[in-house]
Amino acid sequence: MLKPSDKWTWYYDDTEGHLMLDLGDNMVFKTNLSRKLIVDCAVGVNEFSVDDASAFQTYKEQISLLGLSEPRQAELTLYCVAAKRFHKPVQPKSWFFDNISDGEQPLEEGDFVYLSNQLSQGYFIVLEVGDSASLCAQVSLEAFHLNPSKSLQFGQAIKVMHDRMRVANQQFQTQPMALVG
Repeated sequence: MLKPSDKWTWYYDDTEGHLMLDLGDNMVFKTNLSRKLIVDCAVGVNEFSVDDASAFQTYKEQISLLGLSEPRQAELTLYCVAAKRFHKPVQPKSWFFDNISDGEQPLEEGDFVYLSNQLSQGYFIVLEVGDSASLCAQVSLEAFHLNPSKSLQFGQAIKVMHDRMRVANQQFQTQPMALVG
């Protein structure tokens, strides 16, 4: 698994049309954030910060519970860090999801939440917690269909009101087992 480094740098690549992360050793990671999704400061060169490293660790620990391959875990972790730091502020798009809770549940960065609609159901990881809505990333390798013509792919972020989500951390935690002889 990747280990964060202070030598990593974020930059926007006009040719690729996406935010990139230079990992050194001739390795570059292409995020899923196009120009229209990122804040203006992301267009320059940005160091991989201490906050990025902290977010990386938070997401990496949670994502390791998903049963994804190591390369997919690293990919999702970097998507999450990029979105947390550089995703443009957006309005919630809650109309795509069923209302399934009272919205009063306490959320923390890195929590897993369950979202559903008439076409799909699935799990998301919380990237940024707001008062009534949070930015979340889709964690399934299969697309989450928002409507018949629009879907969220692996690692894509969306902001959703809390009354549309149910905390689902318990779905991924391993239970300690006592062996009795």
